[in-house]
Amino acid sequence: MTQLLLEAMDIQVGFGAQTVLAVERFALYDGERVGLIGANGAGKSTFLRVLSGALAPDAGAVRRMAPVSFMEQTGDAADEFSAREAGEFRAVATARDGLSGGEKTRRRLASALSKNAAVLLLDEPTSDLDEEGINQLRQRIRSFRGAVVLVSHDRALLDEVCTSIAELEGGKLTLFPGGYTAYWQERARRREFAQFEYGQYRAEQARLRQAIQHKAEQASQVRKAPSRMGNSEARLHRREATEVAEKLQGSRKALESRLNHLEAKERPREDPAIRMRLGASDPVRARNALEMRDMTIRFGARVLLESARMVLPAGSRTALLGPNGCGKTTLVARIVARDPRVRIHPQARIGYLGQDALASLEADKSALDNAMALSEHPVDVARTVLARLNLRADDVHKPLSVLSGGERMKVALARLMLSRANVLLLDEPTNHIDIFTLEALESVLCEYAGTLLVISHDRRFVEKIATRLVFFHGHSLETFEGTLGEWQARQNRADEPDVYLAILEMRMAEITAKISTGKFDRTVLDEEYEALSQKRQALLKGD
Repeated sequence: MTQLLLEAMDIQVGFGAQTVLAVERFALYDGERVGLIGANGAGKSTFLRVLSGALAPDAGAVRRMAPVSFMEQTGDAADEFSAREAGEFRAVATARDGLSGGEKTRRRLASALSKNAAVLLLDEPTSDLDEEGINQLRQRIRSFRGAVVLVSHDRALLDEVCTSIAELEGGKLTLFPGGYTAYWQERARRREFAQFEYGQYRAEQARLRQAIQHKAEQASQVRKAPSRMGNSEARLHRREATEVAEKLQGSRKALESRLNHLEAKERPREDPAIRMRLGASDPVRARNALEMRDMTIRFGARVLLESARMVLPAGSRTALLGPNGCGKTTLVARIVARDPRVRIHPQARIGYLGQDALASLEADKSALDNAMALSEHPVDVARTVLARLNLRADDVHKPLSVLSGGERMKVALARLMLSRANVLLLDEPTNHIDIFTLEALESVLCEYAGTLLVISHDRRFVEKIATRLVFFHGHSLETFEGTLGEWQARQNRADEPDVYLAILEMRMAEITAKISTGKFDRTVLDEEYEALSQKRQALLKGD
């Protein structure tokens, strides 16, 4: 029999008058990998803190039959982790200023995995983590001896490692077998059935009420004896009328009883329709919104980029990809700071959402006031945007300091949406937000009419929104015109020399065609063509 490692019973947690958690029972067995999901503010981080012992519940208890290790979502780890974890996750040995978000996550992971625990609780372990780090994390979760509970919005990871999904909604916990895709399909099926049952209930309720009203109207229409009738006829008429009225009254009471005993069905909770327009009503009307030439970035003796070039065509959606610490955030910061090596078109209005976006908000002001800070729209539009980001109406006037990290990120996104920006630079925009808002944001960005440059390590997010990729490669930048799926397919096929040669020649032909149109940056295309030509010559020589 599988060993029980942790059990939570009758957990109650509230903040003020609001009940955050009302979990009857949660049992965690050896070998389980549970993905914990829910909307921002649902209590996911709070529940992990209760399970770990970092927070005492208002009621209920947690039994821990094995040691527990807890990785929190924010903060820095103590400088205490084994050489194995430090090496595997390339964790910087000592905390210092200037660490990237991914480097901080690596330190927290290394610290959590260094403990001799049988239960691992991970709060957003992929936050800012690059593809290599996510792959290592995936392997460690799979091979971990014990049980794992993780909060994550990385749908691919949830699909690949989870044995079940636990959804927190309204303080209650519902378990679904399988990974994220199985959860989503079963959740949709259950909600569709609940909506069908609710429709049947409301239809029967309406039918019974109409029937009761009809019987009442029939009873009121039973005629009294006319004055011209004789006594004997009148008595007969009254008796017959009384019998009819009693029958109608009996039928009415029977219908009322059926109505009163009709099994009530609550209206199914529906996910809010998050349909936003990230406007760019006045997009850049030029070939390129932004051009960068001869960009060199160094940290001391370390060279991140040297004489690098990059172009953002107007209206394009580009993903900037590379490992943790390679300089992605620094590069975007140079653009925002209008480095002289970056030429920004005069029509371009930059909107920037950085990893420190939450720090730029004012904690003592309300969510609504923060959202309106850069807005030229009326306040009712700001309310609508916040509502469509699933920020509850009673939360928009609360000080930002009492909202969760995910709710604050929604405020930061709302502020950007309400601005007049037509070139968006987004550095890890999926951090902190819940899966439901993430999927809505994907749809919004896919319809965005402006120019987009996004840094993200969420594979499904990048695959959904980006139509071109820019990779950090050595000390330079390489551009791929296509989606992440197309790039991966090409990489898989490129292992065969003949196929690789065909790919190179196909790309060279594409560049030649672009040059001939005169609509693209000739310098950048010439450089890419020359690099491909050198690779082709080397392949033909057998190098």
